[in-house]
Amino acid sequence: MSKAHAEQTTALTPTHTPEAFWVTGAAAGEIRATPLASEPDTDSEMVEVETHYSGVSRGTESLVFLNKVPESEYHRMRAPFQAGEFPYPVRHGYANAGKVIAGPVSLLGKMVFCLYSHQTRYRVPADAVLPLPDDVPAHRAVLAANMETAVNGLWDASPRVGDRIAVVGCGVVGTLMAYLANKIPGTRVTAIDINAERLPLLDSLGVRFATRTDLQDHDLVIHASGHPDGLVTALKLAGQEGRIIEMSWFGDQNVTLPLGRAFHARRLTLRSSQVGSISPAQAPRWHYRDRLSLALSLLSDPALDALISGESQFEELPQTMAVLSQAGSSELCHRIIYPPATAVN
Repeated sequence: MSKAHAEQTTALTPTHTPEAFWVTGAAAGEIRATPLASEPDTDSEMVEVETHYSGVSRGTESLVFLNKVPESEYHRMRAPFQAGEFPYPVRHGYANAGKVIAGPVSLLGKMVFCLYSHQTRYRVPADAVLPLPDDVPAHRAVLAANMETAVNGLWDASPRVGDRIAVVGCGVVGTLMAYLANKIPGTRVTAIDINAERLPLLDSLGVRFATRTDLQDHDLVIHASGHPDGLVTALKLAGQEGRIIEMSWFGDQNVTLPLGRAFHARRLTLRSSQVGSISPAQAPRWHYRDRLSLALSLLSDPALDALISGESQFEELPQTMAVLSQAGSSELCHRIIYPPATAVN
């Protein structure tokens, strides 16, 4: 480390070894002591972050926990700061909010978001963290990764003023996409989910909700249910020349679709969206950090707290993941609380 770099940083590193949640087998996990990553042999500025909250991305992390990531997707499914290799042991996750306790003076003491896993304390390059906007508290910032997915999905979907939009599946990503699309002037947005208990959530966000609709006039249909039946429903809802955006990822599950009948006659377009790549329309001007910064700024609305439907302590994560990964779970975002975060914004 250069002398100039050293003078711009402050170290307040605790002496105890950090702990992290590791998937150790199919449907098995444990808390393990996990030493901090070594500092690189460059002048890259590093920060050390004490985690206050992390969020469980239930869909993706359940597939990791249940060992349902196809071998062909091992590389693409890597989290930004993943440790270990699929199928296990592996430390996965990407929704972490905490306080910088060592690093450049400009970041010291700031609350930040990082695409990091469930770990009590960690060290990353300074440009891997984003300071939280003043109007986004740390306890809500765990939604940032999901909001980033929603933003990229809407970039791929390209909704237009006045579009008739259906969102099938009201998990976290589907609800966020419906929430954002509903802000476009003139749109008619309907959020659809077979779980009628989603009504209060969508109502609090000002979005029309239905358990079903027979309308087949939608310009744009977004599928985010994570279930093949939901995609079948999405195909039925699209109008002539309609666009269907697939947000779900099915892991190693094969999906059968009715691509006969009126699929060709209605000239439907089915397109995937994946947050691992920036939408081609935005890529020439936007970088990953820009997109994540935008996602954080969109979390200023306190009504979005309703998307966090449960929380538990860090040391309970092995048991928590076992419950969240069960079929039929209706949990939305599950927030993990770390010991230092008991009274932080």
